[in-house]
Amino acid sequence: MHFASDNSGPALPEVLSALTAANEGYAMGYGADAEMAEVVETIRKVFEAPEAAVYLVSTGTTANSLALATLCKPWETIFCSHVAHIHEDECNAPEFYTGGAKLTMASPKDVDKMTPDSLRAAIEGEETRGVHGPQRGPVSITQVTERGTVYTLAELKALCDVAKSFDCPVHLDGARFANAMVALGCTPAEMTWKAGVDAVSFGGTKNGCMGVEAVIFFDPKHAREFELRRKRGGHLFSKHRYLSAQMLGYLKDDAWITAATKANASAAHLAGGLRQIEGVEFMHPPQANMLFVYLPRATHKRLFDAGAVYHLWGGELEGEDDTEMLPARFVCDWSIEQDQIHKFLDLAAG
Repeated sequence: MHFASDNSGPALPEVLSALTAANEGYAMGYGADAEMAEVVETIRKVFEAPEAAVYLVSTGTTANSLALATLCKPWETIFCSHVAHIHEDECNAPEFYTGGAKLTMASPKDVDKMTPDSLRAAIEGEETRGVHGPQRGPVSITQVTERGTVYTLAELKALCDVAKSFDCPVHLDGARFANAMVALGCTPAEMTWKAGVDAVSFGGTKNGCMGVEAVIFFDPKHAREFELRRKRGGHLFSKHRYLSAQMLGYLKDDAWITAATKANASAAHLAGGLRQIEGVEFMHPPQANMLFVYLPRATHKRLFDAGAVYHLWGGELEGEDDTEMLPARFVCDWSIEQDQIHKFLDLAAG
């Protein structure tokens, strides 16, 4: 009954098999391996982007920070939501790697998504003080959001249209890219460049890789600068084939789509069961593989005592009022089994 994070789950068998195959003999380092050439070709095909520049790094923070640093000058600001991953979870890494660019919130506090109106207002509020204030920089969209919701294609297009009206590039933080794509029933191209996205952090780690993310620029003019920033930032792997192999195993035979489909289906099953329990409330509509739910303190105690693993999202487990509703986050990865979900739901129901 492990629902703490999709970071906690095992690697896909396809990824491990690809790593084993890549571990034979010798290969050129620093991305000159044959596997990387295949990764580039495959990702270009998957995204319907034959000219795209494709690079691999080991963490999502690296992918987001270096991609944004390539799109953003130090005196500019990056527009994002209050609950964007780059704002909540990356310890000022984007600000560090951009050389001091700031983040400007473009959504109401604690709201899961930006809207065209909130984004426009945020952009219009900057570049208004000459040299004394930050200049307008890129827009960064987290998809799936950090509250488990998904921007529709129409919402993505509307945000990109606003950004482009101010000549601001758009970055998509796709740590859970596959989960969002499966939820929308769309293609990678439809969720990115066809909507107006310029650069993507294409996540692998949360969906079954050991540790690899792709950075994709649909305009190859950014390639050289990204290469230099990756090297200067200490994120160019010497034995790069082990990153490449993971991504190849992930992409082969649509393993990434299968994994995300299973994770989303498990979360939907969990959500459906929780809805049958009287008093349970959802903080946000569950749309991918992550749920935010209010449960009574007594229920949380019962679940934790039985070995369930997940995170409270506010409040304290210990308290006198066992009826108090405490929020929690539940995340399903590709490996969670139905019997674990059933056991959890039986315990939650009391």
